Amino acid sequence: MRFILFGILLASLPPLAWADLPLTVEDLITDKGKIKLDLSLSYANADRQGVSTADPINVQISPTSFVTLPTQIGEHVDNSDIAVAALGLRYGLTTKAEVYARLSGLSSRRRSSGLGGSATSSQSGFADAWAGVNYQFRKDDDGPAVLGFAEVALREKHRRSSVSFKSAMLGATTYKAIDPVVFSLTGAYRFNQSRQDGAQSYQPGSLLLLNPGVAFAVNDRVTLSTGAQWTRRQADRFGGQSQGLDRTATDLLLGVGYGFAKGSTLNTTFKVNASGRSGAELRMSWLYTP
Repeated sequence: MRFILFGILLASLPPLAWADLPLTVEDLITDKGKIKLDLSLSYANADRQGVSTADPINVQISPTSFVTLPTQIGEHVDNSDIAVAALGLRYGLTTKAEVYARLSGLSSRRRSSGLGGSATSSQSGFADAWAGVNYQFRKDDDGPAVLGFAEVALREKHRRSSVSFKSAMLGATTYKAIDPVVFSLTGAYRFNQSRQDGAQSYQPGSLLLLNPGVAFAVNDRVTLSTGAQWTRRQADRFGGQSQGLDRTATDLLLGVGYGFAKGSTLNTTFKVNASGRSGAELRMSWLYTP
């Protein structure tokens, strides 16, 4: 069975190679001279109470991409709904390499209460823009396939200002197809430089991610997938001072991929935190090849 839908499986390919979309094993990299359109909508819900130490809310918009929503310090009960839309383009440079770009926007609504009373706030607008490259180092033949990626933030919006070229991510994915099952493992590291947010220096915490997964091709149109995601995020720094703690988290991923038309695939992914109270996320992604 050469046609294997990956589902979340190759939760590996970089943010906008978005390997969480159903693809054939042979077509992970966009064909030379061709383009592909990526569109996703992610929803996250988080409920927190107690004393906040400025730990941000991270919304995952692809297997290795996150949009961060900073929180504030203080005693509170806090409930948030966040929706993030992302639009991306991929272009095949060679048979082994492609370049991609992604633009994201968010809308959030926060309800909180504390000693000072209750309040509701909302925000919406531009979130960030990234560009990167995917490269296939090895195909799945005598051994597992290996793909790598690198990307840089073209623009990131914070509370009071925006910055460029202050964050980057490096990662790799390996997978092995044993029809009708595909095993995969993705590792990625995002590092952030210090930047100014208004009058204050701000450095988002670096992020390490590991994502093992398995996908099962039910037929030539549908793939079921599952996996785990482990992350370690360093505490953010404001004015040179660490805010909160370095944190680790383990999440469970469940997904289904569906090829509903020629050149069009839809993937739905559900993520729930298994090691804490970080809420849940639902992501829908559409990949279109003209």
